[in-house]
Amino acid sequence: MEYAIELKGISKQFGPLFANKNVSLQLKKGEILALLGENGSGKTTLMNMLSGIYMPDSGSIFIDGKKVSISSPEDSAKLGIGMVHQHFKLVERFTALDNIRIGLRDNKGLLLKKDTKEQVMKQAERFGFEIDPDKLVSNMSVSEKQTLEILKVLCYGAKIIILDEPTAVLTVQEIDKLFKVLRKMKEEGHSIIIITHKLNEVMDVSDRVTVLRHGEYIDTVVTKETDEKRLTELMVGRKIDLDISCPVIEKTKPLLEIRGLTVKNDEGAVAVDHLDFYIRGGEILGVAGIAGSGQKELCEAIAGLRPVIDGKIIHKGDNIVGLSPHKILEKGISMSFIPEDRLGMGLAPSLSITDNMILKNYADNKGPFIDRKSAREEAKKVIERLKVVTPSTETPVRKLSGGNVQKVLLGREIKSGPNVLITAYPVRGLDIGSSYMIYDILNEQKKKDVGILFIGEDIDVMMALCDKIMVICHGRLQGVVNSNHTTKEEIGLMMTGALDLVDKGGKTAGIAKDSVIEDAEDKNKAEDAGL
Repeated sequence: MEYAIELKGISKQFGPLFANKNVSLQLKKGEILALLGENGSGKTTLMNMLSGIYMPDSGSIFIDGKKVSISSPEDSAKLGIGMVHQHFKLVERFTALDNIRIGLRDNKGLLLKKDTKEQVMKQAERFGFEIDPDKLVSNMSVSEKQTLEILKVLCYGAKIIILDEPTAVLTVQEIDKLFKVLRKMKEEGHSIIIITHKLNEVMDVSDRVTVLRHGEYIDTVVTKETDEKRLTELMVGRKIDLDISCPVIEKTKPLLEIRGLTVKNDEGAVAVDHLDFYIRGGEILGVAGIAGSGQKELCEAIAGLRPVIDGKIIHKGDNIVGLSPHKILEKGISMSFIPEDRLGMGLAPSLSITDNMILKNYADNKGPFIDRKSAREEAKKVIERLKVVTPSTETPVRKLSGGNVQKVLLGREIKSGPNVLITAYPVRGLDIGSSYMIYDILNEQKKKDVGILFIGEDIDVMMALCDKIMVICHGRLQGVVNSNHTTKEEIGLMMTGALDLVDKGGKTAGIAKDSVIEDAEDKNKAEDAGL
């Protein structure tokens, strides 16, 4: 059989570590192949060799049965390969059309401008894309940016499409639309590789699944002949219980109350609009919303990193609005914040794991010298407990895989012993084994009467892990639902603003019966908190 792609014995080494070791796989023409593996298993590295970002140290690459050498992204594009990276490669100040134009060349290498718009819109119509070619990328949603990235590689003539974690920040409805497009592309003869950690999506959209573990090829299975448990075992090398527990903890008074909170984003627009909610000790409150709905600004406001325009943030009876992050810590308020951008503002990429452990509490050091010894011990504990893949505690964070970076960040936040834990996308980019480890750690904190705000993107996980789920759209509260009395579809509609459980007076509507407030005790607390 002639394959669209065939890799034979591919190896790639970075220093003493093998990212890929003697990996072989095949992508059939007109199929969707899912690529699975734990963090650090070499999935993205392998695909980066197909896209020309890296070159293999050994092994062979065959495209349509012919052996090829790919030494640059330009080589990859000429071979009909297009990769949509997890972090988009778009010029924010350009329009959608201009982002596509900058990569189009004629035979002489000159930019193509004539009739480009017509060509782009024909491609969009062909595959069912909804896009405004004149819209600035900076004004686009995450879903629109992803659509543009896929459309861009198609306009460049790609017949082989590689998607790295394409559903990471999409709603249920947006994922359904994306999968319809992928199936249409498959029908048109395109060959697709999709990297994802979401097993339900693998089962839904793929034809076959290839599994990597520790940089080595494990197996390829036909999707309809396997199940999620079997795929999990192949990924981690052992059985994992896929049930997420949600222990019921005795109710306590609210630890954190948000009343009429209004916060602006970096551009000066309102990002959080008169938001009201509360978190109790021993409770996990989920926050569901499309990316850019004010999640980041909400976290920063609570942590003292962003000014509050209006409203109150009450922690154990005290309004903490206006206090600096350091003063909040001095007051004895242990507030942990895991940001959406873990490298941009969560960790210092060039510093070691040990030094990143110091950053959280460096001001507590007495005297002119910093205690690196205890920080190194803390780093060792985090590495051991969360199974961080790293040569040592002195390895710069930027050299870790994305999932291992997330583990370091979460480990550092947990070790500070918070009583309120604000977690923004704590399992983003983590493999299934690591994700379930994080869920267990959050439940451990819950049992210690910690109040947890869990900002997530996987609704299935939120419904299993969280006691209640608060849904926001454009910074406004759409409703608070009981996880046991709602559906994915209902939450998805609320995320898009199509279903609003809050009336104009700010009170929660009774559309979902017991979904909103569990009992009379909760109702009284909600009224006290301004709900």
